[in-house]
Amino acid sequence: MKVQYDSRVDALYIELRHLEPGTAEARDLTEDITADYGPDGKLAGIEILDASKLLKQDELHRVILEVAPAMVA
Repeated sequence: MKVQYDSRVDALYIELRHLEPGTAEARDLTEDITADYGPDGKLAGIEILDASKLLKQDELHRVILEVAPAMVA
């Protein structure tokens, strides 16, 4: 997983898995949030425009990754 923030355009991108260029299907969830899906229909990434308006400014400079134990069925 990769999280990138571009302050020039105020966009945050959360890449859950890599897709080859041109293979993602983008679906707008809101005016400022777009989800990218792979050819298999699984979520691959999320783009948040105007990220500083949706997130607190100090949150854009740090990333907290929490990993919970896997649930076993």
